Amino acid sequence: MKKQLSSILKYAFFFGLGLFLVWWSLRQIPANKWDEFIKTLLEAKYWLMVPVFAILSLSHIIRALRWRILMEPLGYKPSIPNTFFAVMIGYLANLAIPRLGEVLKCTLLAKYEKVPAEKLVGTIVAERAIDVLSLGIVFIITLLTQTDLIASYGIDLFNQLFENNAGHFSIQKISIVLASIVILIVVLKVWSKKNGHLPFVVAAKKIIGGIWEGIASIRYLQQKGLFIAYSVAIWLLYIGGTWVGLSATVGTSGLGFSAALAALAFGSIGMIVTPGGIGAYAFFIAKIVEKMGVPFEIGFANGTLQWFAQFIIVLIVGSICLLILPIYNKNKNSHESN
Repeated sequence: MKKQLSSILKYAFFFGLGLFLVWWSLRQIPANKWDEFIKTLLEAKYWLMVPVFAILSLSHIIRALRWRILMEPLGYKPSIPNTFFAVMIGYLANLAIPRLGEVLKCTLLAKYEKVPAEKLVGTIVAERAIDVLSLGIVFIITLLTQTDLIASYGIDLFNQLFENNAGHFSIQKISIVLASIVILIVVLKVWSKKNGHLPFVVAAKKIIGGIWEGIASIRYLQQKGLFIAYSVAIWLLYIGGTWVGLSATVGTSGLGFSAALAALAFGSIGMIVTPGGIGAYAFFIAKIVEKMGVPFEIGFANGTLQWFAQFIIVLIVGSICLLILPIYNKNKNSHESN
């Protein structure tokens, strides 16, 4: 009961955070720029959502193929359709309740492919670990290729945090923040030593250890090269989808590959921060393209459009997979029995 209540409260908090970011982002648009925001959405090239749909759908197919490779060392090789159906239904479930999809897709493969769900948990951890590593690489490439942009973003954030009303640096604010960081580090170290047995601390250590174990598990794969190739392909498709998405609105259509890379890096953080990326994804996209000379209201309109496109893809494809899954397996079983 306590665990369920904790999950509900956690979901409510992050969903509330997403709604807050939507409200906050809309407040950032000046009253005289609302027409520009609406105009950008109305005049968007919605036909470009078709290639975005195709690109992201292909990335989901490759993700399913990559997941199958992770199952091979366990002695299982589920069918490609069932694996893809499970991936998409998992994404669909995540729209409602974060992390529910991870449990559900393991349950579905256990039911239709007779793969023990408890054995699939390790593959989920490994997959997430590789995604974390891949996102880190994307950030590093963005930092190395667009140092000025990232520095500008950091400086602006620093100024917003530490400038006083007169526009000068506040020594008092800086001192308070630095002192708070030092105190927090000390308190956490002391607290973790005394409370290392608590479920929360144990769980945090397990998560960190699980990420490392997931990355290390690649060396046991039978098709390491193909696994790495699939991982690279997934993120290249994400970048391609983001670049096409940026081309859909006036003001962002002239931005190139490097802009798509930066937008993907920061937009991915938005997808992690709130359920389904609501509010956060569009906000981060708007802030990063604003550093490239695009007005916030146009960037937010583009981010909203891209977020909606991803939402619709998961909703439509996931729902179709949910309907097809039992029919496909019924026919499959009847053919096998014959």
